Amino acid sequence: MPASKYTSNTQLRRKYLKNKQTEQSSSKFKTQNPQSETDSVKNIQPKPEKCQKSRLFLVWILLIFGLLGLVINLFYLQVLRGKALQQQAKYQQTEESSPFVPRRPIVDRNGNTLAIDKIAYTLYAHPKIFNRSKQEVAYELSTILEGANLEKTLTSNDLLQMFNERETGIKIADFIPQEARDKITNLFVDGLELIQHPQRVYPQKELAAEVVGYVDGESKGQAGIEYSQQNLLERSVPKIKFRRLIKGALVPDELTTGFLQLDDLSLHLTIDSRLQRATRTILKEQLEAYEAKRGTVIVMDANDGSILSLVSEPSYDPNQYYNYDVTLFKNWAVTDVYEPGSTFKPINVALALEVGAIEEDSIFYDTGRIVIGSWPIFNSDGSGGTRTVTQIVQHSSNVGMVKIIEQMPRAVFYDGLKRLGLGDTTGADLPFEAPSILKDRNQFLMVPVEAATTAFGQGFSLTPLQLAQLNAALANGGKLVTPHVMRGLFNSKGQPYWQLSLPSPRQVFSSDTTTKVLAMMEKVVESGTGRRARMSGYRIAGKTGTAQKASETGGYSKKAKITSFVGILPMESPRYVVLAVIDEPIKGSGGRVAAPIVKSVIKSLINIEQIPPSDVRSGNN
Repeated sequence: MPASKYTSNTQLRRKYLKNKQTEQSSSKFKTQNPQSETDSVKNIQPKPEKCQKSRLFLVWILLIFGLLGLVINLFYLQVLRGKALQQQAKYQQTEESSPFVPRRPIVDRNGNTLAIDKIAYTLYAHPKIFNRSKQEVAYELSTILEGANLEKTLTSNDLLQMFNERETGIKIADFIPQEARDKITNLFVDGLELIQHPQRVYPQKELAAEVVGYVDGESKGQAGIEYSQQNLLERSVPKIKFRRLIKGALVPDELTTGFLQLDDLSLHLTIDSRLQRATRTILKEQLEAYEAKRGTVIVMDANDGSILSLVSEPSYDPNQYYNYDVTLFKNWAVTDVYEPGSTFKPINVALALEVGAIEEDSIFYDTGRIVIGSWPIFNSDGSGGTRTVTQIVQHSSNVGMVKIIEQMPRAVFYDGLKRLGLGDTTGADLPFEAPSILKDRNQFLMVPVEAATTAFGQGFSLTPLQLAQLNAALANGGKLVTPHVMRGLFNSKGQPYWQLSLPSPRQVFSSDTTTKVLAMMEKVVESGTGRRARMSGYRIAGKTGTAQKASETGGYSKKAKITSFVGILPMESPRYVVLAVIDEPIKGSGGRVAAPIVKSVIKSLINIEQIPPSDVRSGNN
C-alpha cells in the first residue's frame, strides 16, 4: 500500500477514536451529574431552614437584651444620675468670670489723691513683622518712652540692640500710661503689641508710703491701709456668667442694665499731705546731719487721736516697691518697740500725782548717784542737790525720778502702768501694731531695780505711736484716745457713706493732774533740756529723751542710743502732740537731735492750721 494512502487511513482512524471518546465522556457526564445534583440538593435543603431559625432566634435575643440594657441605662442616666448630669452639663456649658473692678481711691483730709487705680500697658515688640526699619522704630519709640517717665530710660540704641537680639516676643517696658499708649498706637507700626492691665498708682510717691502701703501685682494690699482696709478698698460686683454656644463661643448670660455701674466712694484719711511733705523734708535733713540709722515723726490731734502726719525714714516709692528692701515696708513707728527713756518721765510723774504720792511742790534731795540692789543709777550730767518735782522734770534727773517713784508702793505703780495700756496695743487702724512690753507682775514687785529703771523710762518698751498716745492724754485732760488715720468712705459730694467707729476715750488722769504736768513740761522748753524747741510767741510743753539701746547679746549697748523729743501745743488750749524719735545718731542727745525737728514741724503745723500766737511770756524768746 502506498504510503500516502496509509497515512490518510491512520488520520481518519485517529479522528474517529477521538470523537468516540468525546461522546463517551459526554454520555458519562450526562448519566452521572444528574445523580450528583440530586444528592446535593437532598443534602442541602434541610440545613438553611435550621440556620435561619437559629439566626433569627439569636437576633431576637440580642435585640431584647440590647433594648433592656438601653432601658436600664436610660433609667440610670435620666433618673438616678439625672440631677448630677444636669449640673455637670451646666458647668461645662457656662463659665463664671469676675470683671476687673478698680479699687477705691485713697485721699488725704483735703481730698488730695494718695492712691488710685488706672489702666496701664505692657509693650512687646516683634521685629520680624515691622513694616518700617528697625532704626526708625527704635528712634520714634524711644522718644515716646522718654516722655512717659518710666522706671528705666531706654535710648534708641538700647531698643535697636533689643530688636537685633530676637525676632519676636521682646518685652520693652511695663506700666506704660494711657497717653504714651495712644502715641505708640499712632505710629501705626506692625509688630508693636500693647497688653492692657490694671495698675495701682501713687501720685505722691513716697509721701505717705508708711501709712498707705502698696498693692502687689495681683491687686492685693501688702502694707499700710492697702492691707488693713482691703475690704473697704475693694469694690464687690457679682460674677459674670458666660454661656457656651455650639461652636464653642462664650456669650454673656443674663446681664442687666447698669451691671458694672461703680460707686464713687473713696477712702478719706486724716493725713495732711502738706504737713506730711514738710515733715519728711525736715526729718531727712536731720537724719543726714547726724548720720542716724532711721527716724520717725508723729503729729497727733490729742482731742480724738487722729494722725495728721506720720513719717518714717528711710522710706520707699510704692509705685516701684519691688526695687526696695522688704524691711522698709513696715512702719516701724507702729511695728517696733523701744525703751523711751526720759520722754516717759512726765507720764510717771502724772501717775504719782494721781494717787497722791507726791504734790507738785514736793522737794527731794538728788544725790546724783544711787545704787539699787547692785545696780548703780546716776544722772547723765552728774548733777544733784535739792530739787522740786518741776526741777526734776526740767533737768531730767534720773535719781530724782527714782525717789519720786519710791513714794508709791510698787503694786500701785505697776497697776498704774497697766491702766495706761502698757503690755497692750493702742488699737490703731494701722496693721502689724506691736504691743508694748512690761515685765510680769511678780518680777516687777520682787526686784527693786525694775521699778527704779522704769521710773526714768528704761526696762520696758513701747512703740513711738503709743508714746504719742500717752502724751495726748496729758494734752487733752487725761483721756486715752485711739490713734487712727482713717476718717471713712465718702462719695464725690463729700457725703459720708461709712465712718470709722472709735472706742470711747478712757479717763486715765484727772484734768488737774495733767494741768500740773504740762506746766512742768513747759519749763523743760523754757529753760530745761528742751530749749532748742522754744518758739517766740508760742507756749510749748515738751520733754527730751536719750535712752540706751538693748544689745542683742544682753544688757545695753555702750554706743548705740535712741533720742527723742515730744512737744505739746498750744499751752492755752493743748491740742497737738508732735513726737520725733531718732535711732542711733552718731552724736547728740534728744535735746540736740530731736528737739529741733519738733520745732520745725511745729512751725509748719502753725502755718497749716493757722494757730494764733500765745501771749508772750517772760524769757520765752
